[in-house]
Amino acid sequence: MSNWVEGKVVENKHWTELLYSLRIEADIDPFLAGQYGRLGLKIDDQIVGRPYSFVNAPHEPLLEFYSITVSEGPLSPRLSKLNVGDSIYIDKRVNGFFTLNEVPEGRDMWMLATGTALGPFLSILNSKEVWQRFENIVLVHAVRFKNELTYQNTATKLKDTFKQRFQMIPFVSREKTDFALTGRIPAAIENGQLEEKANMQFTAEHSQVMICGNPDMLVGTRKTLKEKGLKKNLRRSPGQITTENYW
Repeated sequence: MSNWVEGKVVENKHWTELLYSLRIEADIDPFLAGQYGRLGLKIDDQIVGRPYSFVNAPHEPLLEFYSITVSEGPLSPRLSKLNVGDSIYIDKRVNGFFTLNEVPEGRDMWMLATGTALGPFLSILNSKEVWQRFENIVLVHAVRFKNELTYQNTATKLKDTFKQRFQMIPFVSREKTDFALTGRIPAAIENGQLEEKANMQFTAEHSQVMICGNPDMLVGTRKTLKEKGLKKNLRRSPGQITTENYW
């Protein structure tokens, strides 16, 4: 039996030529912050679907998804062109283990994201649990160009609410800015630049690190964190590094 349900587009916000966010009204199963659903459209008489992480927190009424248009992709170019009131399919079931109930206790939470992998972190940050469990939270968002640093209003609201407990640290790799770090996240961990910027250390005793993004970043970041004494978090062997590939 099909698990697709029909939803309605409430907003399609275009951040750049390629980046967009869809807000959807639909009735799906409850989910945890950090999980993902599947969006679909009917193409050639069949529903073509792809996974997308929730940006909204579980208590928020509208479902939100952050995506980039992949020109050769069968789905994302069509999703990017949807208008308010258009129909869209969404799988009522949810999936994923990139959630706080999979993360051991700690004092400091580091959230490291590239590109649209920012999405699940926003869902977690707009939920209560992360603020109840961790004293200090650092959100790192790495992009190519500064106009890809989206959801800045959300980051500002979090800073206004949680003051010194929250930091947003941007990386911009392909143009110079007067506010962002340059280069790649793994290199900035290896040379101490990220810790210096945050005024906080990666330690096995106090840190939990959630990493979501492109595979190269994940591999490089895990390696540098292991050199600092942190280890991969597994159910059978809890550690400090929790990861999710974003494609």
